[in-house]
Amino acid sequence: MAVAPTSLASQLWGPKSTTSYSCPHFSGLRRSSSNLDQSLSFSSSTHSLFQHLPLSSSRPGCRSLATMAGSGKFFVGGNWKCNGTKESISKLVSDLNGAKLEPDVDVVVAPPFVYIDQVKNSLTDRIEIAAQNSWIGKGGAFTGEISVEQLKDIGCKWVVLGHSERRHVIGEDDQFIGKKAAYALSEGLGVIACIGELLNEREEGKNFRCLFSTNEGFCSWDNVVIAYEPVWAIGTGKVASPQQAQEVHVAVRDWLRKNVSAEVASKTRVIYGGSVNGGNCAELAKQEDIDGFLVGGASLKGPEFATIVNSVTSKKVAA
Repeated sequence: MAVAPTSLASQLWGPKSTTSYSCPHFSGLRRSSSNLDQSLSFSSSTHSLFQHLPLSSSRPGCRSLATMAGSGKFFVGGNWKCNGTKESISKLVSDLNGAKLEPDVDVVVAPPFVYIDQVKNSLTDRIEIAAQNSWIGKGGAFTGEISVEQLKDIGCKWVVLGHSERRHVIGEDDQFIGKKAAYALSEGLGVIACIGELLNEREEGKNFRCLFSTNEGFCSWDNVVIAYEPVWAIGTGKVASPQQAQEVHVAVRDWLRKNVSAEVASKTRVIYGGSVNGGNCAELAKQEDIDGFLVGGASLKGPEFATIVNSVTSKKVAA
């Protein structure tokens, strides 16, 4: 696999959104603040999360054995996005509390901010809580933002960052998302880092470009889960074939092995998202380099989400 050996963490989320702001006085969506920038202390030796990941690898894209290439525990996250009411979320939590979940899976749900406390106080401890966004530094005069410290204070263990809806709809750029991720990790909050390619890139056979770059870098990989979500499959009903998904997961893991370390490549969970449901999760889970799922719409249905969690059973080695 031909990967430019640049610094660790360059362009994890790939081409910048065409909706992001280009004014040199802004970083991402917001005006740069010298005071805030000075308050962020990141590793200078780590600069980029993936330069360009081609859609090919020296390793086969699909293997007959349904083992896990990584050593990490199977991971399933539910991204509830901007959905739900107090009543519907109470019903969803009740369904999740009553579901029988396989024990060897890390399970996380990301409710809308306003319902995090409700979910935290009523959901089984078996399932951890994630936020759907976080700010790039400590709290303060940043109207509408949520700080990592506030998320930790209410019991969040994870945050979803780099989702295509944040980039292509809201207009967050690569550098801005990189600052969020680095700060969250520096404060001990786990990061579910979303990556993925556009449909035209897939169809034209162009290199897979991870959609996010950061100049500061990650202080640690211990609490990073990489979620590959092809943009063309999110909420469309289209799903990457198991072979297509496996191919990209192989490329991600190979990049980690070559540019970070074999240990990080083995331990980092690389999960798949993009119209995952109870009907397709088992075949996807059989792929060696797919370590779990980030689930959108199907995570709003308790029984179906439980089915997706329990697809870990498909990871058994084929006889």
